[in-house]
Amino acid sequence: MASFHLEIVSIDGPKFEDEVERVTLRSIAGDVAILAGHTNYCTAVGMGTAKLILPDGTERHGACIGGMLSVMDKRCHLLPSTWEWSDEIDVERAKEAKRKAEEKLREERLSEEARLRAQAKLYRALIRLQTAGAK
Repeated sequence: MASFHLEIVSIDGPKFEDEVERVTLRSIAGDVAILAGHTNYCTAVGMGTAKLILPDGTERHGACIGGMLSVMDKRCHLLPSTWEWSDEIDVERAKEAKRKAEEKLREERLSEEARLRAQAKLYRALIRLQTAGAK
C-alpha cells in the first residue's frame, strides 16, 4: 500500500514524523481515515484513539484530544491539543481521574459549568484508558 508523510505536533512538542499508510481518528464530524493520495482536507479533531498504520504493518495508537488535522499536497499534519502514545499513558492516573470525575458528577448541587467540566474530564480519562488498552 502507498504511504504518505505524517507529522504530529502537540502543544508539548513533536510527537511523530515519518511515513504512514493510514491514519484514523475522530474528527468533530465523526471518524476519518486518511490514505495516500487523499484530497486536500482540513478538520477540527474531536476526542478519541488515533490509529497509525506504518509501512511495515505496525500499528501505533495514541490518545488524541482536540486540535486540527490537515492534508495539503500529499502531506498530513496533525496538531492535537493533547497527544499521548498508548504505551506512555499512566493508567493509574487515568483511573484516578475517572474516579474523581465520577465522584464530582454524583454531587447533587453542581452548577452546569462544573457538570460540563466534570463530564469532559471523565471523557478524557475514558479515552486514555481505552487507548492504553488498544494495543
